Amino acid sequence: MKLNAKDIAAGALLVLLAVIGLWLNQDHALGSARRMGPGYMPMLVFWLQFGLGSLVLATALFNGPDPLQKWTGTEITTLIAGIVVGTLVWKLAPALGTFFESTYNAVGLGMLAGFLVVCIAKGWSLIGFICAAMCVFSLLLEQGGLMLALIGTILVACAAEPEHRQRPLGVLGMGIFLLALCWWVFIKQLDIRVAVWPQF
Repeated sequence: MKLNAKDIAAGALLVLLAVIGLWLNQDHALGSARRMGPGYMPMLVFWLQFGLGSLVLATALFNGPDPLQKWTGTEITTLIAGIVVGTLVWKLAPALGTFFESTYNAVGLGMLAGFLVVCIAKGWSLIGFICAAMCVFSLLLEQGGLMLALIGTILVACAAEPEHRQRPLGVLGMGIFLLALCWWVFIKQLDIRVAVWPQF
C-alpha cells in the first residue's frame, strides 16, 4: 500500500461534509425529479459528494504521494499570490459595474482571478483550472444563460490538460455533446427555469 495522506484527509473531509449536509437537509421537502422540492438538489449533490469522497478515500490507499507532497517555492508563492490577488479583485470588483455589486458575483470574480494566478505553478494548474471553470460557470449563468456558461466552463476546464489543447476537434465534439445533453436534461426534461441564451 502506498498511502496518500492528503487524499485520505480530503476524502474524509468530503465524506464528513456530505454526511452533515444530508443530516441538515432532512428538514427540507424532497419532492420528485419532475417536481423538485427545496431539498432535492442538495440531496443529490450531497450523495454525489459522498460517493466522490469515498472514491478519493479508496484510491488514496494505493496511489502514493502526490506531486504536491513537497511544495516548491513556486507553488507556495503562487498560492499566496492567488489568495492576495483574489482578495484584491473581490474588494475592487464592485467598481466594475452593478453586476459585481452583488457579494456573490464579486466573490466569484475574486475567486476566478485567484485560481488563475494559482495555475501558474504546474503542480496547482490542474485543480486551479477546474476551480476557475466552476467560477466562470457561476459568473456567466445568470446573464449569459446556460449555453454560454457551459461553453465558458468547457473552454477553461480544457486548459487544465495540455492534451486537450492539442485536440481542438475532440473538445469541440465533446462540447457540442455536453451542450445538447444539458439542454435535454435540465431544460427539456426537468423544466428548470433558467435562461438558455444570453440576457444582456
